[in-house]
Amino acid sequence: MASTQHHPASTSSRRADDPQDNHAAITEREVEDVESRSSPRTPVIYEIVRRLGEEEMARPVVSLWWSGLAAGLSISFSLLAQAVLQQHLEPTGWRPLVTSFGYSIGFLMVVLARQQLFTENTITVVLPVMANWSLRNFGCAARLWAVVLLANFAGTLFAAAFCSFTPAITPELKREMLEISRHVVEYGWFAAMMKAIAAGFLIAAMVWLLPSAEGSQVWIIVVMTWLISAGGFMHIVAGSMEAFMLMLDGSVSIAQVFGGFIAPVLIGNVIGGTALFALLTYAQVMKEME
Repeated sequence: MASTQHHPASTSSRRADDPQDNHAAITEREVEDVESRSSPRTPVIYEIVRRLGEEEMARPVVSLWWSGLAAGLSISFSLLAQAVLQQHLEPTGWRPLVTSFGYSIGFLMVVLARQQLFTENTITVVLPVMANWSLRNFGCAARLWAVVLLANFAGTLFAAAFCSFTPAITPELKREMLEISRHVVEYGWFAAMMKAIAAGFLIAAMVWLLPSAEGSQVWIIVVMTWLISAGGFMHIVAGSMEAFMLMLDGSVSIAQVFGGFIAPVLIGNVIGGTALFALLTYAQVMKEME
């Protein structure tokens, strides 16, 4: 009888200590709760970004052009928002940390509106090309890059001309925009490229984080792009607005814009977003996707 009385207790104790029994005791509803609260696995995020890249490569050239043009116009509000903040803040040591939040405005408009921004495509387009390498896929990616980059430049050039030659922007505000813009031509070729590598990596990281962000997409966009501005890094599209403003003002020449800014920053953004982030991302999952 004594052994019979102690048997339930010992069984209960064994079940409490046995993780397999505890797992078996979890209801289906609890399993669903665990899955809903868990972050997506890396291969899931990879597949989301890869499919997004395939969809973008399949879009008509006309659609890519107008979407890229819209992105160029939208990103110009980054410089405008920075200038507005700087105009109303006293020149202190912490002022750049606050004005850098204005840099996020244009990116919020572009990303949330699903407009085509060149630096986002350095990861979304590259992943499907690496997953299924072919000359056709490479050609589609090259076509998208070329169309979107030119459309982005057309948008920022138009915005720069609008701000420079119309009364929409007050002289005081324009002066602040030009003051902020001067940093894009302050660095040598190599330094500009290195700063662009960091920016390209951060934008690619932002694209990678968004699928698992659920309701926090805005904060991810703000934090990552704020860091680009606060850190003094170089973004080819947002920076082109600044470079074109200086060019139209006569502060820099066309050769300085294309040779001293666009060339090194474009190379750096591609290296940071493609050669570093996209390749590392693919390396994480290539064995799991076989």
